[in-house]
Amino acid sequence: MNFNNIRDTYENYDEESRTTSNNSRKVEFITTTHVLENLLEENLNILDCAAGTGIYSLFLANKGYHVTALDITKKHIEVFNQKIEGKKYNVEEAVNDAKGLGMFEDESFDVVLCMGPLYHLTEAQDRELCFEECNRVLKKGGLLISSYINRYFMIPYVITKDFRLLNSDFIEELRDYGALDVDNPLRFLADSYYHTPDEIERLYYYFGFELVDHLGADGISLLVANDIDRMSEEEFDIWFDYHLSVCREKSILGMSHHGLIIGRK
Repeated sequence: MNFNNIRDTYENYDEESRTTSNNSRKVEFITTTHVLENLLEENLNILDCAAGTGIYSLFLANKGYHVTALDITKKHIEVFNQKIEGKKYNVEEAVNDAKGLGMFEDESFDVVLCMGPLYHLTEAQDRELCFEECNRVLKKGGLLISSYINRYFMIPYVITKDFRLLNSDFIEELRDYGALDVDNPLRFLADSYYHTPDEIERLYYYFGFELVDHLGADGISLLVANDIDRMSEEEFDIWFDYHLSVCREKSILGMSHHGLIIGRK
């Protein structure tokens, strides 16, 4: 895994509009925030260990939570600081790697968001180290909330975008190992790793978490993006209500672009 490559990639990537640019991409954000609103109690101390430009950190800060926002990319923290300038948020921020949370004492947070690091930790030991650190700084009874990119979504999605990838070697590598390095023609911006739903659940269980929720954050929305993006506001509301009603169905979870999983320590 090349952290310099990850930093350089996101310095030149419009992360700001990834979850807000159109209807199909909004599904992930509004599903996640719907879950958070219905799950989180008041007066919590929350760590967002890969905050990006702060889309979830700011949502939570607006709800009155104390939020500590970290990101590996300096540009993201600069954008985040611009957003909070002059506002009375209970927020702290820093440039930091989610695998090293040594600035925090054990059991410092009620909730830890791990919404992004798992996309890029191609080595098993790095994924486990990330979980160890998230677990260490999380209070007993606290919640670890993680997002991941689904391996079973990526294979059909990418081969429809580039038929050069419709070959057995590529499909078998991604299906069986889940990792793509920077030399692969279809890396996700940088070194990337794609979990399966069963694999991410095993990781939670390995670290002793009680599973609270597991759902497809955007379901099949990106696979039918053209149609969803043409929907009126009323039509989109109907689609979103349907999505919420089935996003925990195993078959939908297995084909969702992003998975969202929540465990209690």
